[in-house]
Amino acid sequence: MSTFFQFVVEGLTIGSFYALVALGYTMVYGIIRLINFAHGDLFMVGAFVGWTSLATLASARLPLAFALAAAFVSAAVVTGALGVAIARVAYQPLLRAPRLSILITALGMSLVLENAVLLSYGAGFRTYPHLLTQAGLNLLEVQITFAQIGIIAASFVLMLGLYFFVHYTFLGTAMRALAIDQDAARLMGINVERLIQLTFFIGSALAAVAGVMEGLFYTQINFFMGFVLGLRAFTAAVLGGIGNIPGAMAGGFLIGLLEAFGAGYVSSQWTDVFVFGVLIAVLVIKPTGLFGERVVERM
Repeated sequence: MSTFFQFVVEGLTIGSFYALVALGYTMVYGIIRLINFAHGDLFMVGAFVGWTSLATLASARLPLAFALAAAFVSAAVVTGALGVAIARVAYQPLLRAPRLSILITALGMSLVLENAVLLSYGAGFRTYPHLLTQAGLNLLEVQITFAQIGIIAASFVLMLGLYFFVHYTFLGTAMRALAIDQDAARLMGINVERLIQLTFFIGSALAAVAGVMEGLFYTQINFFMGFVLGLRAFTAAVLGGIGNIPGAMAGGFLIGLLEAFGAGYVSSQWTDVFVFGVLIAVLVIKPTGLFGERVVERM
């Protein structure tokens, strides 16, 4: 049983990254019905911004806590601003265009971000400083490090914060109204363009925080890291029910657990087979995902 629970710990840790990125997919889809395939690359950009911030502050010999806080804040702000810029330049002009046009634009933006980082940082791996120790707790022969506890706890706090923001604030209410009917929301005085940009900022900032956390945990990052993680996070969003925030959270942790159990009990080479195989099975049985999206029919 100790092996089983050890895989649970590993799965929840991995799932924390997937869940935070999946929230961005589900928020953007809920607002403008767009699968933002560049979102995984925003996760990668956030990791590189955090690495740059830490490398710069390390040379100044500033306190570790300040350097870490600066890395997270700078990654969230810069990547959030980049997400807003992408929304304004690439997506919003195409909201009235055929869906295929904006989908191709999202794929093109993904390639732009990957190649921009490739040209700026090179194709090699960049290494985060080893700031997280392996110290932790041993509970019934299950080893869980303080770093894993911090990552899982921080992810839950961010996800719950987003949930309460969307459901219990004025801006969150406006977002939900916009998800139902943009034209009606505009007639009610909601600034639709600004709200779309806010949605992209929040989703991009969450992805950036996940990127910094993964960089600190695994220590190595590269320009291609967002592609695979983005696909799995998108799978998590679809699995939970894209457009549904609790579904994205649950889907992220389920994909993380599935990956951990598949790699632990079978082989890491079969991870994608398990992940996407379960996705196909769920969509065949329940096409709206496990939690489903509440869709309002428009007359």
